[in-house]
Amino acid sequence: MKKMRWIRAFQLFDQFRKTSISQDDLDRAESKAVNLADKMNDFKLLIAMAKDSLAGRYKMNKWNLSVIVGTVIYVLSPLDAIPDVVPILGWLDDLTIVGYAISKLSEEMRKYKEFKEKGTAAVA
Repeated sequence: MKKMRWIRAFQLFDQFRKTSISQDDLDRAESKAVNLADKMNDFKLLIAMAKDSLAGRYKMNKWNLSVIVGTVIYVLSPLDAIPDVVPILGWLDDLTIVGYAISKLSEEMRKYKEFKEKGTAAVA
């Protein structure tokens, strides 16, 4: 059983390593955010951070961006720990991954919110 988990983990890693993310992927991830319950707004914030960073409007280090990209790819992937076609359980693993990303990026999320507030204030 333990060996099967390792095999599955390496399959997922190999899939994610070869995947690039596009604007369309970010838009699809945003549409799936409704399934993330109380994490929905934070996940949408992560997606906005990725969009602004990839467009050159917001600077963040590559590690933080890779955490966001990995999270988005995992949420979009049909090959995750519990497939999304399994009712309720299929989203629990996604919730766990999104929750982990949010906990690791809380400081960056705070900085991004300040960045957006300053940008909005400058326009107004």
